[in-house]
Amino acid sequence: MLGEKRMNAFSLQAMTRVGILAGMLAAGGATVWAQAPAGPQPTSPGQDNSAPAQKPATPQQQKPQEAGVSISVEVPVVTLDVVAATQNGDIIPGLKKENFRVLEDGQPQTITSFGPTDAPITMVVLMEFSARFYGWFGYQAKYWAPALFPNLNQKDWVALVTFDMRPRTEVDFTQNKQEVEAAIYHLYYPGFSESNIFDALLDTNERLKDVKGKKSILVLASGVDTFSKHTLDQTMKQLRGTDTTIFVVGLDKPLSNALELHRQLGTLTRMDFLQAENQMKTFAQMTGGFAWFPQFDGEIPGIMREVAAFLRHQYSISYTPSNMNQDGKFRKIKVELVAPDGGPLVVTDQKGKKQKIVVYTREGYQSVKGGVGD
Repeated sequence: MLGEKRMNAFSLQAMTRVGILAGMLAAGGATVWAQAPAGPQPTSPGQDNSAPAQKPATPQQQKPQEAGVSISVEVPVVTLDVVAATQNGDIIPGLKKENFRVLEDGQPQTITSFGPTDAPITMVVLMEFSARFYGWFGYQAKYWAPALFPNLNQKDWVALVTFDMRPRTEVDFTQNKQEVEAAIYHLYYPGFSESNIFDALLDTNERLKDVKGKKSILVLASGVDTFSKHTLDQTMKQLRGTDTTIFVVGLDKPLSNALELHRQLGTLTRMDFLQAENQMKTFAQMTGGFAWFPQFDGEIPGIMREVAAFLRHQYSISYTPSNMNQDGKFRKIKVELVAPDGGPLVVTDQKGKKQKIVVYTREGYQSVKGGVGD
């Protein structure tokens, strides 16, 4: 019965998207809906007792209380979530500590902790739900997002945030996937035509800052930012040092292909979509994630399986930086796979053909600035 209801809902949503597209092609363009957005207001972080446990505040460097008391200096530890795969996207399993080499600003680092991350996933599904292009992207995201949930485990945590002019927390962190799916189903009518993805992404990332364990944001959006308070440069700067992995599923291809087919895709719109794709690819790459830009609905189940596979096959690597200078500079990180003899690790496919290896992890971190007494 549940499967039948889900199929009926999907069929209804598919018909809605077809109707939207038909209306757009008939009208020859997009329109702006000025109605105020509906839906629950964002909840404050920490109010929901079912949310994942939060980190304690990062301890500050201790100041001397009185003469003769020794000063305790906090030793920084950098932790990376790492996924190794072939260029075709096949995950490389069974790797050991000796297979990884970590470089910080080109200097080798000593790995102090290593192991597969088997902790539950903590994920925010961040969906564009705006009235741009007759609400096409909102309904596209609503139709695609539920394919994620069959790939999540019972102990995984998930939250739902939608955005147009501003982000809204539709469901706070829960292990009840049906609650999130129901919230997606009941998204009714996009509000503003703005799609302020920069603001929404930074707000979501900030809320995840103190959450423990492996955490990620799954973005379903066109990627076009219309009216954010933050610029692209500001967004990239704040995301460079995050320990949250960003995955992206672009919503633009089906629409742009249809408009192109009917010769209604203008040069400016085409450039907007291309720029948006490049921006979202960068967000994913710099945080150790991946970006997909599907052209057909049939690609979505496989993409959602890949999202879950990335998170299930992460390795957790920790090290204490050899550079202890508190200069506030960005430290660039590179992780390589090596063979037991220290040479490059060779991976072949079933036919014995050598495969190119791709390692996914964040690009670096921002070092602490300051010294004793700061």
